[in-house]
Amino acid sequence: MSRITRPPFIDPQTGIAYDTSSAEFEGYLTKQSMWLRDWRRRYFILKGSRLFFAKTPYESPHGMIDLSKCTTVKSADLKSHKKHSFEISTPETTYLLYADDEKAKDDWIGSVGRAIVRCSSTYVSRGRGGQDQTGKRGDGGNNLSAHDEYDDDSDYSNSSNNPYFND
Repeated sequence: MSRITRPPFIDPQTGIAYDTSSAEFEGYLTKQSMWLRDWRRRYFILKGSRLFFAKTPYESPHGMIDLSKCTTVKSADLKSHKKHSFEISTPETTYLLYADDEKAKDDWIGSVGRAIVRCSSTYVSRGRGGQDQTGKRGDGGNNLSAHDEYDDDSDYSNSSNNPYFND
């Protein structure tokens, strides 16, 4: 999605540099700060299993949420007392964020939710012909239905019938 070349995020604990160019999804959200609990507008960059945040789209991100450790992403309007808000939860921390409008909120919940599912040990991406990422058939040799032959993003939509998303 992004063609912006920005400096990488440098993890202050490990010193590892993470490339933040070529984001899958990005845009402004307002995040509640961890210490003072005030609300700060930040630019978020979703890439793979990591959600980075920076003050502007062009700066090096100063924070990262590792989505592989996340358990849920769900609406949080009542919890935060803010419209268009949602939370991203890990066993240690809950991040509260809000978007500019309901559509942006739904887009972020969907994108983050898909990233969390992709990180899950139970997720297997199947290509055409029912082969998993290792090239082996993911169905034990049985025929797959037409629906199971590909990974369809609509399976992870933010609908009321989807168990991955809560409102």
